[in-house]
Amino acid sequence: MHNERLKINLHVGIIQQTCSADLAANFAKTLHNIRTLAAQGAELIVLQELHRGLYFCQQEISDHFDQAETIPGPSTTALGTLARELNIVIVASLFEKRGVGLHHNTAVVIERDGTIAGKYRKMHIPDDPGYYEKFYFTPGDLGFHPIQTSVGSLGILVCWDQWFPEAARLMAMAGADMLIYPTAIGWTPDEDSAEKVRQREAWITVQRAHAIANGLPVISVNRVGHESDPAGGCGLDFWGSSFAVGPQGEFLWSASTDQEELAVVQIDLKRSESVRRMWPYLRDRRIDHYGDLLKIYRD
Repeated sequence: MHNERLKINLHVGIIQQTCSADLAANFAKTLHNIRTLAAQGAELIVLQELHRGLYFCQQEISDHFDQAETIPGPSTTALGTLARELNIVIVASLFEKRGVGLHHNTAVVIERDGTIAGKYRKMHIPDDPGYYEKFYFTPGDLGFHPIQTSVGSLGILVCWDQWFPEAARLMAMAGADMLIYPTAIGWTPDEDSAEKVRQREAWITVQRAHAIANGLPVISVNRVGHESDPAGGCGLDFWGSSFAVGPQGEFLWSASTDQEELAVVQIDLKRSESVRRMWPYLRDRRIDHYGDLLKIYRD
């Protein structure tokens, strides 16, 4: 790998939890869970998408903008204090207020010394029933650049980004040591049971494919539990299923669909080099014939 100082084994903490409308109580639970995982040896801890409270994008409600905060801001200050105390790196996901009327869905990385190592603003923004994110978030403008930390080069992407192989590839091409996806995805309770299975399996499969195609570990952290629709609809059942896979897509750990779970997963970051030697996809890419990928469609 590009980073000769990489540890052979990195202990990654994963927090899959339910969220409440009480932002303070919810954040307190998150901080407690971070402490629990750090005590179990986690060096890097990944939180789910928009972990401070409920997934507010089920409806377009302007008052929800009151939940946005600046970066740096209150959450990064609290997380920075904790990271420095526990000597850990934290990947958090926040509703960023960049300016008046300008907001992003932003992942921020807190270094061991409590400083902000970098941030990634979600690039692909969905607009679907129950996921009206275009109302709230401006598409990211920071590009696809890994964030350099004491535990490696982190290719941070967020939720809807999971479905786009271009994003994963660009992070890999920029030297990411792993791909990390904070996520908030679920079913509507009235969906057909077979369709629920197909959706969840597709979500897992596409991310395992990113691991395989790029020879990198993937860590995906989703929320769990039912969250009501503020407009009185059926709401969302977040399907949990957080997981970590190695550079050939092999499962290292996976969570349930309906329970809060904490885990510390051991990731062998050096293994990507041996896998890439056997499966040299980056070597054999025919970039001289990929120009049409810059088009929306080949019509």
